[in-house]
Amino acid sequence: MSQVPDVPVQRHKRSASLSDDIDYVIKGAEMQFVEIELDPGESAVAEAGAMMYKSAHVGMHAVLGDGSGQDAGFMGKLLSVGKRLITGESLFSTVFTHEGQGKAHVAFAAPYPGNILALRLDDYGGRLICQKDSFLAAARGVQIGIHFQKRVLTALFGGEGFIMQKLDGDGWVFVHMGGTVIERELKPGEELHVDTGCLAAMTSDVDMDLVAAGGIKSMIFGGEGVFFVRLRGPGKVWLQSLPFSRLAGRMWAAMPKGGGADKGEGSVLGGIGRVLDGDNRF
Repeated sequence: MSQVPDVPVQRHKRSASLSDDIDYVIKGAEMQFVEIELDPGESAVAEAGAMMYKSAHVGMHAVLGDGSGQDAGFMGKLLSVGKRLITGESLFSTVFTHEGQGKAHVAFAAPYPGNILALRLDDYGGRLICQKDSFLAAARGVQIGIHFQKRVLTALFGGEGFIMQKLDGDGWVFVHMGGTVIERELKPGEELHVDTGCLAAMTSDVDMDLVAAGGIKSMIFGGEGVFFVRLRGPGKVWLQSLPFSRLAGRMWAAMPKGGGADKGEGSVLGGIGRVLDGDNRF
């Protein structure tokens, strides 16, 4: 397995920042994780189940909504919970706060092979649009919402569906993208056609629509789906080579079929049964 050196943090000190100014380092190669360094009182927010390890003085608290820490009142918190329900996320976020002295660390792991990208939102106009399951963690103060596709066709057939995730604020966010990641800067009017599952994230100024994948024959037999995503600049986009849906589809196709006739290595049919089921491995 290839070894990739850790990606060190570049520290940025900002005045009047709404988000905690955390430090971080991304470690690993195929299966990465991000280790966040916290000063006393600083916090990181993550989706439930993303934590890998933490220092003893880092407290862990489940909160309703996105855990941004911005006081929006009861209705605001209720709206935040509703948004998380729509995107399919848990009602709760987990806030990790350094409650001791000195430095402390908390780490969050990627859910499947790919790359973790550290992006500072104020470098992208304070907003990033990404697929709904790509968010991993963020500095406290980042708001996690929903982004509705305005065009009905894109909403119905865009692969990522009617709803994408919207990250607002000025702090660090950590998003996970499957496989190899490509970053493209689109010039004004420049177009790029992308497989619907391979669009991982984009800046809010990119125009997104769908175009047909050729003629009827190409749509039916081409194996690339009915539509492509058309991205038009200006703006920046991030593309992933391994969408989770594609990975899950390959895993499902490789699973033994036949209603449980071939269970485990000690089955009566054994390797012959796997061949009969279409699996050529003995």
